[in-house]
Amino acid sequence: MIWGVVTLTFFVSRVVAPDPTGLLVPPQATDAIKQAVRHSLGLSDPLPVQYFRFLGSLLHGDLGTSFATGMPVNADLLTRLPATLELGLVSLLWGVLFGVIFGVIAALRRGKIVDHILRIMIVGGMAMPQFWLGLTLIGIFFLNLGWLPGPIGRLPIGVNTPTPITHFYLIDSLLTGDFTTFSAAVSQLILPSLTLGLGIFAPIARVARTAMVDALDSDYVRTARAVGLSPTRIALSWSLKNAMLPIITMTANAVAFAFSGAVLVEGVFAWPGIGQYALNAIQQSDFPGLQGFVLYVAIMYVLTYLAADILYAYIDPRIKKS
Repeated sequence: MIWGVVTLTFFVSRVVAPDPTGLLVPPQATDAIKQAVRHSLGLSDPLPVQYFRFLGSLLHGDLGTSFATGMPVNADLLTRLPATLELGLVSLLWGVLFGVIFGVIAALRRGKIVDHILRIMIVGGMAMPQFWLGLTLIGIFFLNLGWLPGPIGRLPIGVNTPTPITHFYLIDSLLTGDFTTFSAAVSQLILPSLTLGLGIFAPIARVARTAMVDALDSDYVRTARAVGLSPTRIALSWSLKNAMLPIITMTANAVAFAFSGAVLVEGVFAWPGIGQYALNAIQQSDFPGLQGFVLYVAIMYVLTYLAADILYAYIDPRIKKS
């Protein structure tokens, strides 16, 4: 899977994307200068030669040098990874937690006003494009109300970064006792995490509600009610456990999506993470940067779904036996 994604990206980016030399040399440059730049970038060779050279470097852990930054792609990704992980963790924390809780509540109160309100929230959350939602939140809470800071990255202008320990600003500022920076980092996280988290909350709440409804309508739950088991025990010990498999699947997708850098969300909020790096690579035809991002995303999805498969065996004994 990883090889297929990387190979497809390699050829599509070179066929569809514009020639990066047009972005690196002035328009008045001679053809000789342009050819020299193409040769220095390794773009003058035939595509099969470039491809096998890329695979050879990849086997040695070398993702190449970014055309845009002039730095090794490995270094660029590692530098931006903490920002993506911090935003992803905060968004996942509230998105998954509230998605499961509200989905279960809606299933238990099926047909009631709580269920109808949640279903409207789910449809709205899944229908709204995240970039539009992000821009709307910026317009409301930054431009109109002035309650939250604007889209300028992880910290406001003029606030120094905390002493790097984990490179997570929230954790580093707490470890060093810098509560001013901690407060500033939290305020900068609110809008992007709300935008990204809503995209996680809506599908998980929908799946949780559907799975719980199916579990509550099953024969074993009706039998449990008939023998007089408490509704709380039926909901938590029986129904929720059997509804966890589709919830885990959707959560795995949310984890991979959040940790791979939500490109549009990071672009809207100028968040200096992996997604913003990929967006810049696309705009500047930075083939090595784009390939490094795609490789990272492919590995993230494969590992996340592998972890989900392992969790299945612990939750459902039938899978473990098979």
